[in-house]
Amino acid sequence: MTTAKHELVLELILDCEPGDLYRCWTEPELIKQAFAPKPWTTPSAKVDVRPGGGSEITMRSPEGQEFPNKGQYLEVVPGKKLVFTDAFIGDWVPSENAPFFTAVLTFEDAGDGKTKYTARARHWTAEGKQQHEQMGFIPGWTICARQMEALAQTL
Repeated sequence: MTTAKHELVLELILDCEPGDLYRCWTEPELIKQAFAPKPWTTPSAKVDVRPGGGSEITMRSPEGQEFPNKGQYLEVVPGKKLVFTDAFIGDWVPSENAPFFTAVLTFEDAGDGKTKYTARARHWTAEGKQQHEQMGFIPGWTICARQMEALAQTL
C-alpha cells in the first residue's frame, strides 16, 4: 500500500487470529473492553459496520471527562480491513468538526495463529499529522492493539 503524504503507520505482529482482532474493532461489547488505552475507558460504542455506516465511540479519561468520537466507515472487508474517517458521521452526513484523519486498518494472517496488524492514520495536513504524533498515536495505538490482542485471545 502506498504511504500517503501526511501518514502515521503502526505495524505489529499480534498473537491472535485476524478475525478475532477484527471483532475487537467491530463488536460494541468488545470495543468497550479494549478501545481506549488504560486507565482510560470506553463507556459506550455504537457502530453500524458497513460502508456509509456511522460510529460513535466515547472514551472517558481517568478524571471522568468524556470524549465522543463520531465517524463513518468507508470500506469494510470482514476479518481483513476497515477504513473509517471522522469527516462524516454516517450516511455521508458531514461532521460538524473539521476532518482530522482517515484510518486504514488491515488484519493479515501471519501464520501460526498470528496477525500482521497495520494501522494507518492519514491526515489532511502536516499539522494534523504532527498533532496526532504529539497526542501519542504510536504509543497509544500500540497499547490499544495489545489490549485487543489479549481480548482476542479469549474469543
